[in-house]
Amino acid sequence: MAATDTRGSSARTALTALGAVGAVGVGAAVWGVGIERYLFTVRRHTLRLLPHGAEPIRILHLSDAHMAPWQHRKQRWIASLAGLRPDVIVNTGDNLGHADGLDGVKEAFAPFRGIPGFYVHGSNDLFAPAPRNPLKYFSGPSQKAADAPSLDATALDSYLQNELGWTALDNAAASVTVNGLRIDAFGVGDAHRDGDRLDVLPDALSQLGEGADLVWGLTHAPYRRVLDAFVDLGADAVFAGHTHGGQVRIPFSPKALVANCDIPLDQARGLSTWTHDCHKVPLNISAGIGHSIYAPVRFACRPEATLITLLPR
Repeated sequence: MAATDTRGSSARTALTALGAVGAVGVGAAVWGVGIERYLFTVRRHTLRLLPHGAEPIRILHLSDAHMAPWQHRKQRWIASLAGLRPDVIVNTGDNLGHADGLDGVKEAFAPFRGIPGFYVHGSNDLFAPAPRNPLKYFSGPSQKAADAPSLDATALDSYLQNELGWTALDNAAASVTVNGLRIDAFGVGDAHRDGDRLDVLPDALSQLGEGADLVWGLTHAPYRRVLDAFVDLGADAVFAGHTHGGQVRIPFSPKALVANCDIPLDQARGLSTWTHDCHKVPLNISAGIGHSIYAPVRFACRPEATLITLLPR
């Protein structure tokens, strides 16, 4: 009789434990899908990179909006960031997330009109997202669907350049003056889709001439080959997106579970230092504002924009 009671008690304990695990899983899913992906936050950092006596420069780093036209809450939040009074915008791509995503982008970015900015494309500015098993995200870098429909990148460029006044840096370089300082910036096409043409950048930079007070590098996907090349090209700071910070993380862990590229997992989100050939350069990787419409979840990785204040050295 005692043995029977023991087996019954063990079964009840196992069922209780299984129920608890299931409840935790359901709770995590509800939190990640229904709550955290709307908990937009501003990550703030300070860097001392400016010449002595220079006025501070406030950089607003935006990335991975993955905009769909119905995402009004996200659009309002992005628009509200104009209240941070940025001096310059850095946008590291994947603004679109739907064939009609430009409508939402216009609602979100309208308050930034007239603020100088640089941007590069991500693949989702060129191709629409495709349905896929979200669990495959954890199996390695994603692959472009062969039949993914093209998005209207020309219309996106027209809006960003002609209406907002931003400069495209896909495999190109350009200069802007902010608070009396000349900033040279260069960038590459999406390295995740082998769109980076690092070979053309030295000539593009040389055409800008000497005399820059700051040099920035922009890439959507922070692959090591790109970051190393940016250091060799003299970047004082590097900006990237693409990783979504892992999108789903273990709470309080310093490492992402995945990065969707070859960046070290402890550098997949936030401000860190990239070291190459004895040179150290600040690297800011934005965890991004959005997500694919086919993977609507964030867990222990809030959607974010970054405000970086540059101060004199």
